[in-house]
Amino acid sequence: MSTIFEDTMMTPREIVSELDRFIIGQFDAKRAVSIALRNRWRRQQVPSPMREEITPKNILMIGPTGVGKTEIARRLAKLARAPFVKVEATKYTEVGYVGRDVESIIRDLLDTALKMVKDEHVARVQVRAAEAAEEHLLDILIPHPVEEQGRPVAADAPSPKKDSRERMRDKLRLGELDNRQVEIDVPEQHDMPSMQIFSHNPGDESEFNIKDMLGGLLGDKKKTKRVTIAEALVLLQQQEANRLIDNDKIKEEAILRTEHSGIVFIDEIDKITHREGSSGNVSREGVQRDLLPLVEGTTVSTRHGPVSTDHILFIASGAFHLSKPSDLGLNCKAAFQFVCS
Repeated sequence: MSTIFEDTMMTPREIVSELDRFIIGQFDAKRAVSIALRNRWRRQQVPSPMREEITPKNILMIGPTGVGKTEIARRLAKLARAPFVKVEATKYTEVGYVGRDVESIIRDLLDTALKMVKDEHVARVQVRAAEAAEEHLLDILIPHPVEEQGRPVAADAPSPKKDSRERMRDKLRLGELDNRQVEIDVPEQHDMPSMQIFSHNPGDESEFNIKDMLGGLLGDKKKTKRVTIAEALVLLQQQEANRLIDNDKIKEEAILRTEHSGIVFIDEIDKITHREGSSGNVSREGVQRDLLPLVEGTTVSTRHGPVSTDHILFIASGAFHLSKPSDLGLNCKAAFQFVCS
């Protein structure tokens, strides 16, 4: 399995040094996340049966607001080129409001991974897409000789049309035709809303697009749009790139990247604590109950396929001014490694 860790072979000391460029102090926190990142790379070097037995050590950062807890996690994800999502623990519990299912954290993480992987695949085919877009545009400006009047033309045969096409290509590449307008076919956008269904049963949350439900009923309709040649090149290159990439392969790779290199940062986790002597909050306790299996390892259903959270790195943070980690009601000593900021 190809992973980003093939290019991430920095030692913890080197990772800390890189984080020092952006975050002042917080050595213990930076050391902990650096070791966690390095251990992920080391996990990929062992045989598959043993690899499954190595799980990440999740981290709980304790410190006041503004000391750099979020920035450490964000920079770590950027350094590792890993899918990263930051969520507020309070987003899942509001007084008088039913918050989102905690499993939506993993769905958001997968969406981030899908965008990352698609951008990488598109970047690999940019040269081919640019060449195809150029040929497509030249076919609009000057029909190709082999298509003239249905008669085949030898590739090496002299032709005024071929000479004109090459001259037009030179002008196109020099930008002399950028302001000229042409008509091209572009996919028709269907502004179908994305809907999310909530249920009182844990794990029943689902998200879908009405266009996906209708499937082929809408079809791949196109409309003619008049644009400048500079704009046409961009639009045609995007169309060609989307045609060249394999969406099924992108989904498969995104799921693997989410499972083996995803990083989830849960902020303000102390806001869902239940302090001793205070009245209980059913919503907070429900979030804690649902969050624990997610951190310890479970499988989340998404519209792109199941995602295992066994090897996702969870970094939680909180000030804990009015509470302490044991107030969470989770088995924090087993689920998290404490780091004070």
